[in-house]
Amino acid sequence: MVACSGVRGSGGQASAPSAAEAGRFLTQASYGPTEAAIGQVRASGYSAWIDQQMVMPAPTSHQADLEARLIQLRATNPTASLSANDFYYSYWKQAITGPDQLRQRMKLAYSEIFVVSLTDNNVDARGAASYYDMLGANAFGNFRTLLEQVSLHPMMGIYLTWLGNQKEDPATGRKPDENYAREVMQLMTIGLYQLNNDGSVRTDGAGRPIPTYSADDISGLARVLTGYSYYSPTPSNTTFRGGSRNADATVRSMIAYPAFHSTSAKSFLGATIPASATADPQGDLRIALDTLFNHPNVGPFIGKQLIQRLVTSNPSPAYVGRVTAVFNNNGAGVRGDMSAVVRAILLDPEARSAPAGDVNAGKLREPVVRMAHWARAFGAASQSGQWLIPSTSANTSLGQSALTAPSVFNFFRPGYAPPNTRVGAAGLVAPEFQIVDEVTVAGYLNTLQTTVDAGIGTATGGVRDVRSAYSSETALASDVNALVDRVNMLLLNGAMSPGLRSRIVEAVGAISLPATGSQSTALLNRAKLAIFMTMASPEYLVQR
Repeated sequence: MVACSGVRGSGGQASAPSAAEAGRFLTQASYGPTEAAIGQVRASGYSAWIDQQMVMPAPTSHQADLEARLIQLRATNPTASLSANDFYYSYWKQAITGPDQLRQRMKLAYSEIFVVSLTDNNVDARGAASYYDMLGANAFGNFRTLLEQVSLHPMMGIYLTWLGNQKEDPATGRKPDENYAREVMQLMTIGLYQLNNDGSVRTDGAGRPIPTYSADDISGLARVLTGYSYYSPTPSNTTFRGGSRNADATVRSMIAYPAFHSTSAKSFLGATIPASATADPQGDLRIALDTLFNHPNVGPFIGKQLIQRLVTSNPSPAYVGRVTAVFNNNGAGVRGDMSAVVRAILLDPEARSAPAGDVNAGKLREPVVRMAHWARAFGAASQSGQWLIPSTSANTSLGQSALTAPSVFNFFRPGYAPPNTRVGAAGLVAPEFQIVDEVTVAGYLNTLQTTVDAGIGTATGGVRDVRSAYSSETALASDVNALVDRVNMLLLNGAMSPGLRSRIVEAVGAISLPATGSQSTALLNRAKLAIFMTMASPEYLVQR
C-alpha cells in the first residue's frame, strides 16, 4: 500500500493531508468536499475530524422540520397534511447544509440496509422523518441498540407488516406473519449464507454454501415477533388494532400487548424459548435480538455493506476482515461499537491509499450523493430557505430519493453485477449499476444540465429554489486553467486525467470573452460548462 498523509510518520508526528487527500476522504465520509471542509480536514487530520463529527449534534431533527412545516401549511389551509415531498425538503436541507456530514452520510447508508420506503402509502412522511432521525441518532452507537430501535419503529412495523402481528390460532389456522422475521435475518443482520470473518462464503464438504437459517428458523422467530403494535398511553385491544390512535403513534416505538403474543415454544438460530403459560413479549424479543446480534455473520455482513456504501464496491477480504475484527471487539471488549466500525472503515489503509491504477477500486456514485455534492461544492442556496427539491425518484430525473427504495431490497443489491459485463466476468460487483440504464443515464444528464444552469427544485417567479451563483468560479473564469483546477479539486480531488482536462479546457476556452462591455455572462457560462462536463464524465461518476 502507498503511504498517505494524515497518519503517523516515523518521527511520531502526524503529517497534514494534502488538499487532494482531504477531498478524497470527504468524498467517502460526507456528501462531498467543500473548500472549507477540505481546510478543516487538513488542519485537524482524519482521526480528529471524525472525532469532531461524531460528537456533533444534528442542527435539527427531520421530525421537527416536518412538524414546523405542517404548522406553516395549516396557517393558510387548516386541513393541510404532510406529503413525502416535505420529507425530501428536510432531507436535502440537512444533506447539503448539515455540519454533521458524517452522520448525514451514515443515515443514507443505514437507510439502504434497514429499508423503509415511502413508496408504501402506509408509511407517512412524519413517521419516515422520525425513522431517519432514529438512524442518525444511532449512527455511532451500538449495533444492538440500532437493531432494536429499527425493529420497534412503527414505520418498520408497518412496512414489513409485523405491527399488529398476532399469535398463532390453531382453531382458525392463523399463523404469525413471517415477513419481518425473514427480512431481519436475510437483509439486516446475517444474510443468506454463513460467512467467514473476511466476508467469504463458508461451504460444506461438497463446496455448497451453508445457509444461515431455515424455514423453521423463520417460523420460530415469527412467533417471537407477535404482540407488538402502536404506542398508546392506555393500550387496549382497540389500540392494538390501530383504533383510537395516539397522535405520536407513528413516531414512538411500538409497545407490547401480551394478550396477542405467542406463548408456544420458539426455536431459531440455535436458541430455544420454552413454552410458557405467561406471555413475555419483551423478554422473548430481547432473546431474539441478542441471538441475531451475537451471530458471527453480523460483523462481515454489515461491515462489508458499509464499506460498499462509503468507499468501494469490492473491498479486499483483508479489508472486510479488519472491519469485522473491530465490530467483534472495539479494543475494549465491546461488540457492535459502530463508532469504532465507521472509524475502521474510513481509516483503513485500503480506504486511505489512492487506487494507483487499480481499475477495480472505488464505486459508482449514487445519484442523490452527486446532487448534494454539486450543491455543497458550489455553495448552492435555497431561495425560500426551505430547500424545495421534491421527489427525484423518476428515472427521467435522478432515479433515486432518500427513503424511497422500490422494495425492501433497496435501490440496488450489495451483490449485484451488471449482466454481460467485464465486472461480472471478473467476479466483481457494482451495486449502484442496478439503477443504471439508458433512461436513467439520460435522465441524470438532463437533470444535471438543468441544475447546473438554472438550479433545481420548485420554481417561484421563474427561479428554481436551489441554485448557485458560482461566484468563486466566475472570479477565476477568465483564466481557463485556474477554473478547471478549482473544479478538478472540488469534484475529482485533483485526479482529473490529462485527456479529460484537455477536452474541458478546449470547450471552456471556446466561450470567448467580449472585448468590450460586460463579460459576466460569458464568465458564468464558462463556469457552468466546466462543472457540467466534469460531473457528466465517467471519471466523476466513478468515485475513486
